[in-house]
Amino acid sequence: MGEVQGQGYIGQALGVADVLAVSYFHAMTYRADDPEWEGRDRFYLSIGHYAIALYAAMIEAGILPEDEIPTYGMDDSRMPMSGMASYTPGMEITGGSLGQGLGIAVGAALGLKRKNSDRFVYNLLSDGELGEGSTWEAVMSATQWKLDNLIALVDFNNQQADGPSREALANGAEAPKWSAFGWYAQEVDGNDLAALVRAFDNAKSHPEPVPRVIICNTKMCKGVPFLETRESTHFIRVEADEWAKALAHLDEVKPNA
Repeated sequence: MGEVQGQGYIGQALGVADVLAVSYFHAMTYRADDPEWEGRDRFYLSIGHYAIALYAAMIEAGILPEDEIPTYGMDDSRMPMSGMASYTPGMEITGGSLGQGLGIAVGAALGLKRKNSDRFVYNLLSDGELGEGSTWEAVMSATQWKLDNLIALVDFNNQQADGPSREALANGAEAPKWSAFGWYAQEVDGNDLAALVRAFDNAKSHPEPVPRVIICNTKMCKGVPFLETRESTHFIRVEADEWAKALAHLDEVKPNA
């Protein structure tokens, strides 16, 4: 998809790919042929510009057709560059106004509770959103309502448009902050599949009636060494010859099925 545009939020997509893989192919319950099935777990993408990563997961899951990849980011495409619920099957919310996703997820989790549903709501948000007051209002609300069906996934790649997140408001250890607000908090290597599987399993099975968060420490452009070393990776351009080089390397290191 990124090759269609030649540029975009490719670093984030590569960094968060493992988190999405465990979400869609280990943790979540859904029907690929019926994205609005009432018995599904919900996945709320707060970070609208991460849509390219979510499209890839949904294509692998069979929710979106692979033959639409060339339309990515084009006019009238069902896969716009920023995620939009009205365009894309399986895209639960329109993200992009950062700091709003967790609040929406809180409302959805509360609604499912009132329906006596046993489904989970997963919300993927960014480290930059931890500097938004609305995020922490949602954190407090989730604790107040004992939303043990809510699992927040924080992609902590330490990269914002203007520089490192640690030099903005996301300084200090993250898990203790969430724990102080009454959440069950775990912090893991977000590019370690085995660690992610354990963290998701722990989050789903935790016995206390509290919301859960997994802080996923990820690496921008993970898996493509020559992109990993770029100084600025928030929005990157990749030349045609670099795409071929990147794809060849990913095929070379791809684990056997």
